[in-house]
Amino acid sequence: MNEENLIEKQLTSENVFDGRLLHVYSDKIELPNGRTSTREYIRHQGAVCVVPVTDRNEIIVVRQYRYPIGRVTVEIPAGKLDPGEKPLDAAKRELSEETGVESADITYIGGLYPSVAYTDEIIHMYMAKNLRYGSAHTDDDEFLDVQKIPVAEFVEKIMNGEIMDSKTQAAVLKVARILENS
Repeated sequence: MNEENLIEKQLTSENVFDGRLLHVYSDKIELPNGRTSTREYIRHQGAVCVVPVTDRNEIIVVRQYRYPIGRVTVEIPAGKLDPGEKPLDAAKRELSEETGVESADITYIGGLYPSVAYTDEIIHMYMAKNLRYGSAHTDDDEFLDVQKIPVAEFVEKIMNGEIMDSKTQAAVLKVARILENS
């Protein structure tokens, strides 16, 4: 089956909720077989994440409480794009804000759609090396515990199911492979 036989066509679109972070839509669509259906989805301005790798082959991570799941998670530094902000600039900003770390050696390692079934969010993933340390300056509503975890140990935590955040899993596994091959 060719790709054109899978495409759905938007007939109408209604913004049913417009929040600070999320914009929820309900669209009437035409299916490839000519029938109609509804698709509900979230528009998102995009985000970034950064895997900061120390000279000792550790990854700098943040522990934080995530209200929607009701638990503390271990994640790499990340955040949403500000309007008009370039992903690289956002990656540098988030790294500095959350950890106090800066780097002039930041490499783009790819994009990630964390949940294609209901959102258009894309997360731009980066690796940062040759780190310089300063002080974190988090947002007023952000409470983080910054830690370092050796790369091999972090990969084990991912493989054992201890790290459940999708962006952290994908970016750390990519960086581990990059480091193995360099």
